[in-house]
Amino acid sequence: MKHRVAALLALALALLPLAAWAQSITLWHAYRDDERAALDRLVDTYRAAHPGVTVDVLAVPFDAYASKLESAIPHGHGPDVFIDAHERLASYVSRGLVAPVATGDLAPLAARFAERFDGASVRAFTVRGVLYGLPLSIKCAALYVNPALTHGEVPTTLEAIEALRGQLPTGTFPLVYESQNAYLHAPLAHAYGSALLDDQGRYAFVGEGAERSVERVRRMLRAQVIPDEASGALVSQLFLEGRAATAISGPWLAAELGDRVRYVVAPLPRVLDANGRPMEPYATVEGAMLSTRAHDRVATMELAVFLTSAESARVRARVGHQVVSTEAAWDDPSLANDPLLGTFRAAARTARPMPTHPNMRAAWEPARQALVKALRGDRSPHDALLEGARRFADVTRPLPPPRDATLAQLAVGLVALALAMAAVREARDPDFRRDLRRSLPAYAWVTHAAVILAALVVAPLVIGAATSLYATREGQSYYVGLANYVDILTARGGPLFATGSFYRVLAVTVLWTVVNLALHVGLGLALALLLSRPLLKMRALYRVLLILPWAVPSYVTALAWKGMFHRQFGAVNAIITWAGGEAVSWFARFSTAFAANVATNAWLGFPFMMVVSIGALAGIPKDLYEAASVDGATAWQQFTKITLPMLRPSLGPSIAMGAVWTFNQFNVVFLVSGGEPDGETDILVSEAYRWAFTRQAQYGYAAAYAVLIFALLAIVTRRKEGAR
Repeated sequence: MKHRVAALLALALALLPLAAWAQSITLWHAYRDDERAALDRLVDTYRAAHPGVTVDVLAVPFDAYASKLESAIPHGHGPDVFIDAHERLASYVSRGLVAPVATGDLAPLAARFAERFDGASVRAFTVRGVLYGLPLSIKCAALYVNPALTHGEVPTTLEAIEALRGQLPTGTFPLVYESQNAYLHAPLAHAYGSALLDDQGRYAFVGEGAERSVERVRRMLRAQVIPDEASGALVSQLFLEGRAATAISGPWLAAELGDRVRYVVAPLPRVLDANGRPMEPYATVEGAMLSTRAHDRVATMELAVFLTSAESARVRARVGHQVVSTEAAWDDPSLANDPLLGTFRAAARTARPMPTHPNMRAAWEPARQALVKALRGDRSPHDALLEGARRFADVTRPLPPPRDATLAQLAVGLVALALAMAAVREARDPDFRRDLRRSLPAYAWVTHAAVILAALVVAPLVIGAATSLYATREGQSYYVGLANYVDILTARGGPLFATGSFYRVLAVTVLWTVVNLALHVGLGLALALLLSRPLLKMRALYRVLLILPWAVPSYVTALAWKGMFHRQFGAVNAIITWAGGEAVSWFARFSTAFAANVATNAWLGFPFMMVVSIGALAGIPKDLYEAASVDGATAWQQFTKITLPMLRPSLGPSIAMGAVWTFNQFNVVFLVSGGEPDGETDILVSEAYRWAFTRQAQYGYAAAYAVLIFALLAIVTRRKEGAR
C-alpha cells in the first residue's frame, strides 16, 4: 500500500510542470445561429494552433448575460474574456469587472492592434482615455425588404411603406418590427428629435418629439400596417412566410433568414412627417473584453487579438454576417462588394452611437413600459412617457446615506458571545457530555447532510440577510442598516398601494397563491377520484398523459402558453374568434394577464396534487365505504365523512409545500405575462428579481425583499404547524 501511495505521489509531482504549462481560457458570449457558428470555428482554429491552451466556450442567454457577469466575475467564477456591447462598458468599469487592454504587461500586445480598427469602434471602448476592449463588430438596425411584395422597389420613406397596405394580400403586413422594443423604437424617436438618454445621462424620452413618435406607431397599429405585440420570433416568422413586405431589424435577422427567402437590405427610411429626417438607429459596437479576474492575462489577450485579426474578421463576416470593425478585412473584394454587409456598414457609419453612460441600462425598462402602455391604449402618450420618466427617476435616485455599523457589529458580537457562553455551559454539564458520547454514532450518519444543508441553505440565507443591510448599485456597496427595509415598507415615500409598492405586490402574491392552490387541489382531487374508479378503462394511460404537464420543464410550458395567448396569432384567440367572439389582448389588463398566468400555472400544478391524492385514496380501506353504504350514506356523505378526513394527513403537507412553491413561482409570472400590464401581475419574487437584475443591480434592496419573503413564509407555515 505504501509503495502504491508513493508511486501516485511521484506521478503527481511529474505532472505538475505539465499542469503549470497548460493554459485554460474561458470565453463567454451571447451569440446564436451563424454568429455562434463563426465563433466556434475560430476557437477550433485557435485550439489547433495552440495545443497547450484549453479554450472553454460558454453561450449565455442575452437576457441574463449582464447579470451573470456581474455575479460571477467578482467571485472568480466568470470568464477570462467575454464578448459584449459597448453600452454596458461604463457600468462594467464602475463595477470593476473589465480590465484595460493596453497597459502593464499587455502593452506589448497592444502595439499589434493599435491601427487595426476604425476610430468610431475604438472610441466606443474607451472610457476616460483608457481602452477597455477590442472591437469585433458594429451592429445597427436596417430595413429588410421583400422585393416580391414591393414590386421590386425599395421604399425610401415610412409613408411609402404605409401606402403598401392596400396593395398586399390579406394577412400580409407592410412592416414588421418589435414595436414595443425601446431599442427598435429609438430610430423613430430620433427622427422626431427625441432620444432615450442625453449626453449627461438624463432621461430624454419625454416631450413633443417622443409623443409624436409614439402616436405615429399607434396610428400604424390601428391601420394594421404593423402587427400587435410583435416579438423577435414573430418578426422572423412573418418575414420568412412572405407575410411581411418589410422588416426593421439588425444583422441577427439575416443569420436567422439564411437563404430561405429572397430579400434586400437598405438603410432605414426617412419620415416625411418629421420634416423628412431619416430614422436614425443606435449603433452598438461589440467587442472582446478582459475580465479583471482573468487567470492568465497575456494568454487571454492573445486569444482576443486572434479574434480581431483580419483573417478571423473575414470568417466572422462571411459565416456570421457581422459588420466587422477590423479595417483590413474589408480589403477582401468579396466582403467589400457584399450588398448585405455593405448596407449595414454604411448604416452603422451614419447611425447614432449608443450612449455609454451607466444610466443607459436603467433607461430601457421605463421606456419599454411607457411604450407598452401607450400602444395598448392604457395611457395617452403624454401620460405614459411622463410615467416612464418618473420610473427612471425612482430607479436612479440616490442611495441611502452610509451609516455607522458599530452598533450592528456590537449586537452581532453580543449574540455570538451569548451563544458561546450557552455552548460552554452545556458542555460543562456531565449529563450533556454523556448523552453526546452516546449520540456520536448517530451524528456520524447525519453530519454530511448537515454540512451540505449548512452550505447550500443556511449560509446563503445568512449572506442574503447581511446583504440586505447594504446599499448596492453599479459597484457601490456600503452599510445602511435597515434603510432598505424602511424604503420597502414605506413604498419608497409614495402611496402604499401604488403600482410596484410592496403592499400591492404582496396582495397580488397572496391572491395568486390562493387561486392557484384552489385550482391545483380541486383539479388534482377531482381527477384522482375519477382515475381511482375501478371500472374506468385505460386508467394507466390517462394517468401517464395527465402527469406529462408536470414532467415537462416549467419554462418550456410557460413559453408555449405565452405563445397561445398572443393577441393576433395565439391559439386561444383563434378559438375565441372561431366561436364568434372578439380577440382579447390578454396582457393589456390585470384581469386577463392574471388569468393567463393562472391558467398556465394550473396546468403545471394539478398533476402533483393528483398523484398525491391517488396515493392517499389507495390507502383508504374499502370496508369503510361498504359499511357507510350499508348504513345508507349518500355519495356526498361518504366523500365528506370518509374521503376528506382520510386524505387530510397526506394533503396537508402537500398543500403547504404547494403554497411555498406557488408563492415563489417565478418562471410562470416572468415568462408568460412578464409582469404586464405595467408590473401589476408581478409577485414578490419577480419584483425582487427586477431590483437585482434590471434596475442597476441593487442587490441590497433585492436581498431585503428576499428576507421579507422568507419571514412571511416562515410565519405562515409556523402558524399552520401550530394549528395542527
